[in-house]
Amino acid sequence: MSDSSPLPPVRLHPEAELARDALSTPLLSRAVRLARWAGPDTRIDAGGGLVDEQLPGAAEVLGLSGDDAAADAGAAWRVAVDTGLVEVVDEEAGTVAPGADLSLLTGGSPQDVLGVWLGTLETVLADASVPDLDDLVDAMDAGGEVDFSSLDWDPEAEAEFLDGVLGNLYLLTAGEDGPGEAPVPLPALAASMIVPSDMGEPTNDVLEQVSDAMMRLDDQFRLLEPAGLVEYQPVDEALMADIDGATEEVPADVDDTDVSRYGMVRLTPLGLYGMRARLLEAGFEAPAVGDLADKGADVLLAGTATFPPLAAQAETELWLARRETLPAAGELLAAARGSDAGAPLRRLRCQQALSLVGAEAEPALREVLDDAELGGLARVWLTERGAEDVPAPSQDLVFWLTVDTVAAQLAAEGNSDELRALVEGLAAQHSGFFAAAWRVDHPATADVLEAMGRLHPDKKIAKEARKAAFKARSQQGG
Repeated sequence: MSDSSPLPPVRLHPEAELARDALSTPLLSRAVRLARWAGPDTRIDAGGGLVDEQLPGAAEVLGLSGDDAAADAGAAWRVAVDTGLVEVVDEEAGTVAPGADLSLLTGGSPQDVLGVWLGTLETVLADASVPDLDDLVDAMDAGGEVDFSSLDWDPEAEAEFLDGVLGNLYLLTAGEDGPGEAPVPLPALAASMIVPSDMGEPTNDVLEQVSDAMMRLDDQFRLLEPAGLVEYQPVDEALMADIDGATEEVPADVDDTDVSRYGMVRLTPLGLYGMRARLLEAGFEAPAVGDLADKGADVLLAGTATFPPLAAQAETELWLARRETLPAAGELLAAARGSDAGAPLRRLRCQQALSLVGAEAEPALREVLDDAELGGLARVWLTERGAEDVPAPSQDLVFWLTVDTVAAQLAAEGNSDELRALVEGLAAQHSGFFAAAWRVDHPATADVLEAMGRLHPDKKIAKEARKAAFKARSQQGG
């Protein structure tokens, strides 16, 4: 995932709702209870963790029991210390007290609460990248140092792998062509990091790597779920036994084709918020729907230029909801002008925005009927609404609008099937299209004709388009 191009815009839940979700997550709520429990008699070790003697008491406070009780209490305590819910009073004596940030969770703003939760997330992500404790003990030398080479474990690579997996999960959640909020099969997520995109049938070696990655991710997602980042359905224990080489018999009623047995994961609304915050901090452009609602029309049209259709509409609806229709229409039209490379797509976004407004906008559209760049757009809008006395467009205006529309579609979608159908339709409807089109006084004329030559399936028509593109470029002096 490159930080040079914007990520798909996400739709975040209101911060107040997310803050309530954060406070109810098992890990943070446990950390809060331990912070309130901590007092003068609480003791920590040199690393800030509770001394062993106090772990049973902490587990009891949290209502935990079983083999994992002490480990879960220790994890919650680490969160309390790392997020400032507990502060160290005396390192040498190992004494602590409730931290200043504890009051933020009851008296702070939603942003304050979410800030504490983001600290929780960083702690649990760091924990998730650490090998199993038994493996660490086995790799420890006589001096108490861990021999990482014997673990076959690279801390940076492990953290990068987990970040990459979560980044792909974010893309799948945010993208309009992905599953959205539906869970993603764990094998698909592991494969997205390992199987090359140009590989046909994965080799046995690659499949083994995917299987190993699944097992690592299964452990990691089990750790991440209590933090509220994901909802996770673990890998079926029977499958785990198969992978470990056990001979445990699989029940007869188990469906071998059920992909959910291999683990299913999805980002929660809180997790989506958290991942976006981490991506922004890492330098990615990660927009959220609503970011542009208080900006000018120029920023709206430029900002939504790269948005997929549904996100662009949602952003525009929020923008329009804050404004009166007539002045908003005038602002949109003014922002759509221009002869730069991004202007056709701005005009397309303007046209799409104006399709969302009512008849109150009509005066603004009539005002630009004689405008060389906006007159065609205005005629389309007025005609679609059954307005009277709409002047017929000149042939030059029709051709100019056609070139502008194709240029906008090229910028928005590239060589899509929809654009290919548009190109075929234009050539079929106008027998002399290319003979006239190369003369159109539009900055994108040559590029549009070249694209039509590239996209049209008929070789003869494609050749006509390329010839017209050459003429247009010669006329433009290019």
